[in-house]
Amino acid sequence: MTAGSRSTRRTALGSALAVVAGLAAAPAAHAQDWPKARPVSIIVGFAPGAFTDVIARVVAQKLGETTGGSFVVENRPGAGGNIATGQVKRAAADGYTILVHSVAYAVNPSLYPNAGYDAVKDFAALALGPRTPNIITVNPATPAKDLKELIELARREKLSYASSGIGTTTHLSVERLKAAAKVDITHVPYQPAAAITAVVAGHTPMSSTSMPPAVPQIKAGKIRAIAVTSARRSALLPDVPSVTEFGYKDFDDYTWVGFFLPAGTPPALVERINAEINKAMELPDARERFVGLGMESTRNTPAEFAAFLRDEVVKWAAVVKSTGAKAE
Repeated sequence: MTAGSRSTRRTALGSALAVVAGLAAAPAAHAQDWPKARPVSIIVGFAPGAFTDVIARVVAQKLGETTGGSFVVENRPGAGGNIATGQVKRAAADGYTILVHSVAYAVNPSLYPNAGYDAVKDFAALALGPRTPNIITVNPATPAKDLKELIELARREKLSYASSGIGTTTHLSVERLKAAAKVDITHVPYQPAAAITAVVAGHTPMSSTSMPPAVPQIKAGKIRAIAVTSARRSALLPDVPSVTEFGYKDFDDYTWVGFFLPAGTPPALVERINAEINKAMELPDARERFVGLGMESTRNTPAEFAAFLRDEVVKWAAVVKSTGAKAE
């Protein structure tokens, strides 16, 4: 081999190594640049005013303040959030399109004949946002004062309950309870904001909703709280017992908000955005807003959220199968 050919090989090898090094450094550099290249689209799967939308707007505002970037919230309601999910699934995996969804994200693949996505494979789990237990409430005219009395009443009389919609955890939690208690209570699905209004007005004697719409009505004396569906009592309503206190095991059902990125987003970028979302959610005024909604948030990593999500997908798939719930 001549000196010239050896020099050519060294030059080619050096160029190849430089390319590899450049490719390895690209995700890290991209993570450092985010979110300055252009506005970040935050796609919400539900209509304006829904608690998912409220959380998204709080976090978007705080992200803008802490990063100096521009964050634009866009609502894409429909099909239980599946329309928004499909849009973000098709987006570039560059950190500039973020999906904000509820626990329905984990439920829909088993609830719909074709939700259009795999909850584990098609997205990068970014961050678990605030969450709230579901709560069972009754109209004050309903004689039951606690869950035991409510179950006994359901065995004597024909009762119905309002939920935030078919396939929501507010629906599925009560279906689980019905199966465990061996009672029949008719399900009446409403839009989320209307479910609590139904029990206040007495259209249904009881309801199952998330905490945010229920707490103001409970404090105003317009409805009576019976039980929360988390394993422990809620700090917001410490006098309200949990379902597990009445002997029903394995109840730890929440309505939660999650942040997601398209699959294939560089891990360094996922970590960067996760850190910024956690920082935003920990700001005092953001935490105060969440508490006012009856929701709590805790710092979490993408890996922790991914593990939580896998458990949720399995759990709700089993509940959907056992109850026979279907999207209509």
